[in-house]
Amino acid sequence: MLRRFLGSFMVAALAVALSSTASAAEEAFPSKPIRLIVPFPAGGPTDLAARAIGQGLSSSLGTPVMVDNRPGGNGIIGAMALKSAPADGYTLMISSLGIAINSYLFDQVPYDINKDFDPLSLVLTVPMVVVVNPSVLPVDNLADLVTYLKEHPTTVNYGSAGSGGSSHLIAEYFKYRTGTAITHIPYKGSAPAIIDLVGGQVQVMFDTLTTSGPFINAGKLRLLAVTTAQRLPQYPDVPTMGEALGADDFEASSWYGMYAPAGTPKPIVEQLSQRINELLKQPEVIARLNEIGALALGSSPEELVRYQLAEQDKWRKVIKAAGIKGD
Repeated sequence: MLRRFLGSFMVAALAVALSSTASAAEEAFPSKPIRLIVPFPAGGPTDLAARAIGQGLSSSLGTPVMVDNRPGGNGIIGAMALKSAPADGYTLMISSLGIAINSYLFDQVPYDINKDFDPLSLVLTVPMVVVVNPSVLPVDNLADLVTYLKEHPTTVNYGSAGSGGSSHLIAEYFKYRTGTAITHIPYKGSAPAIIDLVGGQVQVMFDTLTTSGPFINAGKLRLLAVTTAQRLPQYPDVPTMGEALGADDFEASSWYGMYAPAGTPKPIVEQLSQRINELLKQPEVIARLNEIGALALGSSPEELVRYQLAEQDKWRKVIKAAGIKGD
């Protein structure tokens, strides 16, 4: 009896000790620098957003947050770096829409965003705008553009930052919803595409304000509509695509979420999600994101999952209908 009692006591004591050790480890988080993976090159919208968020998160958590650019494969290389990282909260990733829909663009994708990552928060959206070169395309608004495209099928070209990217997908979504035909001209990034739009080599572009804003403000490009659900404060007189087309559900933006490797302890996930959401309410962070054409969001992990699944369903249909393949 005594031996059994002592054995049970030791097992219970060991369980308590292990539980206390795990709790202490979680309570001590973070105790070292955090790596924030950006699956795209330095200097782009994702990188600029990550640096703004990383700086704020570093102050909030009291530990350095170091941006680690891992470009390539429409974000696949960066996603794989997160998947292979320890699930301890010290490696995170800010991802774009493309990370969530790569499985529809490529024949084989070595990760599953719905299984291999723990969602933290929907962090921001980058509004897209429809812009034309007014010197080569005689349209004043989006309805005019639709009419012109239907009257001149396949004669108009649109530029994009690359096959499978947001500027390509949103243009195809526009074609899918309006029944129009425009020829896709992919570029290696938004900058060369917008230069050719200004130069008249292409006539239309679905772009971010980060690259097109200066040309809009200079009068070299005409802004027809914004792709967000609400009008943008900097262009209050410009309608949304939904308003212009009479379709309330017409909304398409490039969005970004933050993730940790699957299996990260729940208390750490909750702490990171809370800190990220607090950060996205700070006026200075909102202002920094607005400077690069982004809008701060914030969400619970569960809300990010629901949004992500809805976006995957929407873009899967568009990609299938247009026969889009990633580069």
